[in-house]
Amino acid sequence: MDYPGNLFVVAAPSGAGKSSLVKALMELDSRVQPTVSHTTRAPRGQEKHGREYFFVSVQEFDAMVLADAFVEWAHVHGQRYGTSKKTIEDRMAQGTDVVLEIDYQGALQIKKMYANAVLIFILPPSWEELRSRLERRGEDSPEIIELRLQNAAIEMSQAKEFDFVIINEVFDRALFDLKAVVHAQRLKYHVQRRTRPDTFQALKIA
Repeated sequence: MDYPGNLFVVAAPSGAGKSSLVKALMELDSRVQPTVSHTTRAPRGQEKHGREYFFVSVQEFDAMVLADAFVEWAHVHGQRYGTSKKTIEDRMAQGTDVVLEIDYQGALQIKKMYANAVLIFILPPSWEELRSRLERRGEDSPEIIELRLQNAAIEMSQAKEFDFVIINEVFDRALFDLKAVVHAQRLKYHVQRRTRPDTFQALKIA
């Protein structure tokens, strides 16, 4: 189905800067809004239920899967993450541009369901920088960091399946690139027709 709002799906290996870029984009562009995913992992730091994620039990998550409540869900780093259909579609129906931060598995699932979804992959500039960023976060043990790096190799091999790839070497440059993707999507013919039907009608463009 076509909705007035666009759907942007952003994926990246852990430590590539995906969350920081998406947060900065939303601060600059009020038309872009997040959707809140469900996860079985525990909250980190100052995270709150219903803000960063809906934190649910494995049993609750399984019940939602059985009820077909997710557009996508996946196992990531030993936990489960899922994105609610209703949350996404309600926002797009209101004309909001929705941005999802998910793993590559979920992104590819969403593309099958929403053909107009725009898939964006964020890459680090190098392996050394990716490791350094994970270590600087101070959130994970050395063992978890090694696991994240192993997973990163698998994740980055899927970048070719995405519509756009942004290399986050210099943050401001990467943010500019992300804004450019969002703006370009809004200018596509089918999007302009969907969001400005009165203009096309007045100009007698079929």
